[in-house]
Amino acid sequence: MNIVVLDADSIGHDISLDSWKAYGDVTLYGLTKYEEIPERIKDADIVMTNKCHLDEKALKDAKNVKFIAELATGYNNIDIEYCKAHGIAVANVGGYSTMTVVQHTFALLLSMNEKLSYYSDYINSGAYSESPLFTNVSQGFAELFGKTYGIVGLGTIGKKVAEIATALGCKVIYFSASGHKQEDVPYEYVSFDELLERSDFISIHAPLNEKTKDLFDDAAFSKMKKSAILINVGRGPIVNEEAVASALKNDEILGYGADVFTTEPIPKGSPIAELAKSGFSKDRLLLTPHTAWASMDARNRLVSEVEKNLKAFFAGEERNRIV
Repeated sequence: MNIVVLDADSIGHDISLDSWKAYGDVTLYGLTKYEEIPERIKDADIVMTNKCHLDEKALKDAKNVKFIAELATGYNNIDIEYCKAHGIAVANVGGYSTMTVVQHTFALLLSMNEKLSYYSDYINSGAYSESPLFTNVSQGFAELFGKTYGIVGLGTIGKKVAEIATALGCKVIYFSASGHKQEDVPYEYVSFDELLERSDFISIHAPLNEKTKDLFDDAAFSKMKKSAILINVGRGPIVNEEAVASALKNDEILGYGADVFTTEPIPKGSPIAELAKSGFSKDRLLLTPHTAWASMDARNRLVSEVEKNLKAFFAGEERNRIV
């Protein structure tokens, strides 16, 4: 079997892919541009990708392809209808990064809330060594205990975030854009406006769809507490980037932490990229390059799960199959 991996760099060079070699001759490409796909997969039996766009144009000349392994949970980069019509099996991997995303949510929140960037810079600058005081309380921060934590999207990740927020002493409330109220959770379901008005901290764990695109717009930020911190580890377009940049500059909210963006990589001209570049406080705007999913543990788990999908395919079994 000829196995072609189109974007191996997305997994990282510190993770071994050797387990896949048991199933065929593996050709690794670090990155693949869309126009390069047809040539690279024309003789492939199995194609693996994380983000490459596999539509009819990319796949139509790859007559040998029998199986596409999605190296992620989302599979909107694959033309599922084309695969169905041409007998190409597709399998994804779910749940491998749940706890890593939860961890990153609180890493962003706690870093901004406790002004860690400011206090680290204060020491590194030498100012603390010259201070007559043993402490520095010039940048106040809040306890999470007793605060209201709002969650947008109470799925698998949202529930884990709720558990930790509760353990830290927060009252958890949640909103679902689908209108689905869960009866088996101890958290209060509220309207979006109520979530905005009551929450001290909000984190986003929802999918992107017509109901969530630009959910956080100018009107939403005008209803939030000026002391609120918003974390987006869901999907970039759920937060309108012009609106959040304006809300930060006008002190409508205290902070925004994001691991996802409307366009990825984030363009230099993006409103929040420009704001960050201008020297705006990292304790109010903290951005990471879509790494919330990517702990070494999660990436090793991903490789292992893909290997199990391969094994199942060769055994004639359906595992994590989309098609």
